[in-house]
Amino acid sequence: MTNIEFENLTGKLCWNEQGLIPVITQEIDGTVLMFAWMNAISLRMTIEERVAVYFSRSRQEIWRKGDTSGNKQELVSIHIDCDCDVVLIKVKQTGVACHTGMRSCFYRNISEEGAFDHE
Repeated sequence: MTNIEFENLTGKLCWNEQGLIPVITQEIDGTVLMFAWMNAISLRMTIEERVAVYFSRSRQEIWRKGDTSGNKQELVSIHIDCDCDVVLIKVKQTGVACHTGMRSCFYRNISEEGAFDHE
């Protein structure tokens, strides 16, 4: 992707005040794995490297999923929602996606009483 093509793409996206866009990460089998944020740099790295690269708001830095854990996400495809304000990436997950050791970060259910239950 050329710089001009990338600038055209990023110019169409609705970034927040911090220059970030929310990202939903989904396994190719349909399982929603996690939610994170990207900035323009991490989006470009994801496209070019074909692995998931995010922006950590707490650490204020780029992080490539799996660099420390080994639980990498190989990029399959990137999708943008109808309002251009959310990114969906589909990946092939190696290992688990959640820092808790669970396959997905979305392993809790809310009961009718409002309590968290595990799947």
